Amino acid sequence: MLLDASQNKPLEGGPSFSLGNRLFRVLWGVSWILLARWTPPPFHRWRRSVLIIFGAKIHKSARIHASVRIWYPPYLEVGEHATIGPRVNCYCQDRIRIGDRAIVSQGAHLCAGSHDISDRNFQLTTRPIVIEDWAWLAAECFIGPGVTVGEGAVLGARGVAFRNLQAWTVYAGNPAQKIKDRILRAE
Repeated sequence: MLLDASQNKPLEGGPSFSLGNRLFRVLWGVSWILLARWTPPPFHRWRRSVLIIFGAKIHKSARIHASVRIWYPPYLEVGEHATIGPRVNCYCQDRIRIGDRAIVSQGAHLCAGSHDISDRNFQLTTRPIVIEDWAWLAAECFIGPGVTVGEGAVLGARGVAFRNLQAWTVYAGNPAQKIKDRILRAE
């Protein structure tokens, strides 16, 4: 967010992001299209490399699909053996951290930004999203700004979370409601 340095407040009606940030995102978008978007499914290593060049922190065992949309790579962190599935939208206007062995399924939307509806200038507000280890976000779900998805939690297909999800719990619906505890079978 653009700030008035003398008062540490957002500039009245000014853009939320600097010209440098906007130019970086244009370069990023063009680079992803040219270098990664067209790549076949097994090219996870290549896509990780492209993201890392642009500032993302991606573990070498993470799997990133070609059709993902990542708004600002420096705000993305993906853990060991984590997966970001096809058509996932990581709208990382603030930090998004995806933990070890977490799965973000096809079409999910992680949105770390919103707007202050009480502000006449409708200024951008951002809050980080944390998807903890072993969590699963099912197909086409939505995670809002500031949400932490607890370790091992599950959000069912098309579920919508604007509040934190407790660890090892299954949620579904809009808004997401607890369905049951998630209990792993012994091997």
